[in-house]
Amino acid sequence: MATQQLESKWEGKFIANLKHPKAEQVWPLLEDFCNFHHWLPNIDACHQMNSDNKDEIIRYCASSTKPPSSSDDGEAIVKWCHEKLLTVDKIERCLSYEVLDNNIGIKSYVSTLKVLSSDGNDESRCQIEWLFVADPIDGLTLELFSGYVDSSHKAWLKILRKL
Repeated sequence: MATQQLESKWEGKFIANLKHPKAEQVWPLLEDFCNFHHWLPNIDACHQMNSDNKDEIIRYCASSTKPPSSSDDGEAIVKWCHEKLLTVDKIERCLSYEVLDNNIGIKSYVSTLKVLSSDGNDESRCQIEWLFVADPIDGLTLELFSGYVDSSHKAWLKILRKL
C-alpha cells in the first residue's frame, strides 16, 4: 500500500498480485457495478438506484454495525453512500466511480479499479489496482482512511483468490 498527500487531496493506490485467477475471470465480478456486496464482505447492501436512466448508473451501498456499547437489542448504525459510475472500459478492464451523497463525511472521492494481466509467460496471473483521490475527511487522518480501504481490499482479495 502506498499513499501520499498532495496539497489538499488524499491519494491512495493499492495493488494486489494474484496467482489465480486470470484477469478474464476477475473482471466480470468487478465490472458489475451493483454487485459489490457479493465480494466486499463489509457491504450489506448494494443496488442500482436509478433504473430509468440507462446513461447514468448510481448505486446505493450500505453497511451496518452495532455501536460498541450496545447490547444485543441495540439499534445498528447504518453507513451509506450513493456512488455514480463514471467510466467502464471493457477492453482495458477498468472502471471508475465517485461518491455522491453519504452519511460518513466524504466530500469528494473518486476511485478507479483496474484488472491487469500480469507480465511474463504465466497467463494465470493478474494484478488488481485500486486507486483513489479524495478530499480529507473530518475526524480522520489519511493513514486511518487508507487503513480502512486497505482492510476492505484484503477482505475481497480473499474471495477473488478462491476463483
